[in-house]
Amino acid sequence: MKNWFMLTLVGKDKAGIVARITSVLFKNSCNLGEASMMRLGGNFSIMLMVSYEGDADALKSMLAPVTDQLELKIHVDAIDAKLHQHIVPDVRISVFGADRAGIVAQATNALFDAGLDILDLESDVGGSKEKPLYIMHIEGRATQGIEPLELALSQVKLNDIDTHLSPIETMIG
Repeated sequence: MKNWFMLTLVGKDKAGIVARITSVLFKNSCNLGEASMMRLGGNFSIMLMVSYEGDADALKSMLAPVTDQLELKIHVDAIDAKLHQHIVPDVRISVFGADRAGIVAQATNALFDAGLDILDLESDVGGSKEKPLYIMHIEGRATQGIEPLELALSQVKLNDIDTHLSPIETMIG
């Protein structure tokens, strides 16, 4: 019986990381589940569900030659894979403001208190070095409806932060 692991890799972005890691996994009879891979500020991070017959130490050892060569840090955790149990977001929120410490905490705490279950969050710093702009996009479930979220965002806007909320309509079936 195969076990499921969450494989996390982080290091400087280099061409070929995904191809080399997934090739080693394929050659060792691993199966891949859900994945998230992205470049963040010149670094590359991978979160990958891996099904494998061995244990976490064997999985790390299998990947060590490639991760050492690519200078990637590796972390492996046994997980309970819940494939095919997706929670569908029903709201999308964008937050924009002059880049400063605390924007994420301020917005996400207000939204959490108003019933938002965050399912996905991406952010970036745009603008210029002189006038950096923090940009955050959130998708989630409005567990108490949209109205409390709109009220929470109206308070966030009082701190020179612009926000936009839109419902997501998903067709299933």
